[in-house]
Amino acid sequence: MLEELKQIVCEANLALARSGLVAGTFGNVSGVDRDGGHVVTKPSGVAYDRMRPEQMIVVSLEDGRVVEGDLCPSGDTPAHVKLYRAFEEIGGVAHTRSVCATAWAQARREIPPLGTTHADAFHGPIPLTRLLHTGEIAKDYELNIGRVIAERFAEIEPMQIQAVLVADHGPFTWGYSPQEAVTAAADLEQVARLASETLRVEPYPVMMSRELLDKHYNRRHGEDAR
Repeated sequence: MLEELKQIVCEANLALARSGLVAGTFGNVSGVDRDGGHVVTKPSGVAYDRMRPEQMIVVSLEDGRVVEGDLCPSGDTPAHVKLYRAFEEIGGVAHTRSVCATAWAQARREIPPLGTTHADAFHGPIPLTRLLHTGEIAKDYELNIGRVIAERFAEIEPMQIQAVLVADHGPFTWGYSPQEAVTAAADLEQVARLASETLRVEPYPVMMSRELLDKHYNRRHGEDAR
């Protein structure tokens, strides 16, 4: 079932590996079939250079149970499923351990919009989640990661800032498709690296003006986007 989506999700995972945003078997990309109520994700522990579309795992969008596949789904699948249920517009989710974005997550700092490269991709700071409580770590850990992301975006439009930093953990990104989620992950890593380098030059930078932020974001993502 969902052979086309399996192909798309497999290729998105391979693109994630080619981008250098993951190492080993870390990271994952998924896609959703909302009409059928399914999520397709990568298998856990399979090396990217051996990954094939027929190995992709199908899980229920309702409760995350495995519907099809002989391998175990990626360990982050419950978080992906929660995001699909929380953000109805999205069609793909990616999770990486990319170095610069993960460093910001480990530092427990949001990434401020310091220049137009940031504004070209994200319409504001990259949000940071709260820390998980002890009980949230002990039980349903991966699902609770999805919950704290959804909680953080209670008053943020997820399609204007298609990324989040999970405190002490790393970045998640999303888009209208699995490939868009991968693109957002690459954009996030570039923005995180630029912010880190800016702080190296000037430890107390001033955030860009709202007017310039809006100008750059809207000319790429607004009604008159080029």
